Amino acid sequence: MIRVSGIRVSLDADFSDLKALAAGKLKIPQDRIKSVRLSKKSVDARKKTDVHFIISLDIEAKGEEKLLKTLKNAVSVKNEPYIVNAVPSNCERPVIVGFGPAGMFAALVLAMSGADPIVLERGGDVDSRCKAVEEFRKNGILDTECNIQFGEGGAGTFSDGKLNTGISDRRIGWILEKFAEFGAPDEIRYLAKPHIGTDKLRTAVKNLRERVKSLGGEVRFNSKFCGYTAENGHITQVVYTDGNGSHTIDTHNVILATGHSARDVFEMLYEKKIELSQKNFAVGVRIEHLRTDIDKAMYGDFAGHHALKAADYKLAVHLPDGRTLYTFCMCPGGEVVAASSEQGRLAVNGMSCFARDAENSNSALLVGVNTEDYGSSHPLAGMYFQRDIEEKAFIAGGSDYSAPVNTVGALLDGRTADCFGKVRPSYTPNTKFADINEYLPDFVCRSIRLGLPEMGKKIKGFDSPDAVITGVESRSSSPVRINRGEDLQSLSLGGLFPCGEGAGYAGGIVSAAADGMKCAEKVIENLRSL
Repeated sequence: MIRVSGIRVSLDADFSDLKALAAGKLKIPQDRIKSVRLSKKSVDARKKTDVHFIISLDIEAKGEEKLLKTLKNAVSVKNEPYIVNAVPSNCERPVIVGFGPAGMFAALVLAMSGADPIVLERGGDVDSRCKAVEEFRKNGILDTECNIQFGEGGAGTFSDGKLNTGISDRRIGWILEKFAEFGAPDEIRYLAKPHIGTDKLRTAVKNLRERVKSLGGEVRFNSKFCGYTAENGHITQVVYTDGNGSHTIDTHNVILATGHSARDVFEMLYEKKIELSQKNFAVGVRIEHLRTDIDKAMYGDFAGHHALKAADYKLAVHLPDGRTLYTFCMCPGGEVVAASSEQGRLAVNGMSCFARDAENSNSALLVGVNTEDYGSSHPLAGMYFQRDIEEKAFIAGGSDYSAPVNTVGALLDGRTADCFGKVRPSYTPNTKFADINEYLPDFVCRSIRLGLPEMGKKIKGFDSPDAVITGVESRSSSPVRINRGEDLQSLSLGGLFPCGEGAGYAGGIVSAAADGMKCAEKVIENLRSL
């Protein structure tokens, strides 16, 4: 099979007959082509007067060696299957703590190996979780154990379901294939910036769970990991609580995939002298524009074309003081959602459904926070830094989970707005006008004020006075790393595998899933060596 990349295609191209498309673009007879598959598709909107697609095609054809010599941007490709080794029957069952992307894919791999993993998830399943999230968004009643951060699927379940990643890993293709198999849109297999959408991601998550169970795994919801016992420097048992009290599970292999918001777990590990370290992260706000304005700014006269989805963007500006303001987790046609998980602390995130057809588009507007900014060498100083910001944001919003908001025009004028323009905030349950100085550090506020006009030079209207700022975006990544060695086990405790975004080893759904698979592979090695 050969892969031909960099093929320019009109927005009006017919993708229903890929053989004909490939033959026409590559100028080869159609009867030479045995099969063709779209392997990548992206929008090239660098010139607003000439927006088009760039695609890559995987082709099986007669005389491939000759085609490799004559076609530009063609390489030979071979699909390597992902193989899961079997473990001995009746081996001790491994435990996975957390059922976000890392925990889900760790559970899937272990279940495929015959290890019959047990998953402990402190939150509820997707359906009960949706009810808890809706109750919070509608009435401001927070369930601290089942919310946007905790529950089946992890924080990604209530996001955009973005699957693009900056890592290079042989597991990525398999992860995308599995998501599609479990109900995600088939297009995630080839889009350059694939996304599932929170509505379809919920179905995929449930189907993945059912596959794990069908293979002998077990998922225990509303089961909170609260401790462990160890002998001779190796874990021997985990402790968890549920509605029926406290329980223990004997095991020598535990994958800890709790996510970046399980702050009580970080505190417990610190008390047990597990080696932790500080980690850089970022804080800021969410910025919202009208989706149609962003589409126009990114696509020009092509905005609204039937072949184009809501436009996304990615921006970064480097400021004179050495700081950087950048956008993150952009949600085209989405909404800003309440993402708190602790009483008296407020956090927001972005979410969008597969259609991406909501009135506004939003993204995080973040400033990097270095460990030097924490003002302490304590391993959990970054977590305390987050908490302080979230507490101030809660107060700035009125102490009832209303989010503090302002308009970009008022922010750049150094004042607090008293009314909205053409952009209305999407956050619920409510909002309250407030200055970002009430809850964000001075260096973050200064960076936002300096950087917004610079971003407006890159995307017309980005610094529009009517754009809405909503605080506070504080959970972009974990500020803590649970240190592990080359064998992926904790440096302090054998058999404990810190995993995924919460442990400081991933930065999104796909990278977290890949890290979960890596840890599962190590556990399989352990079980096979017994």
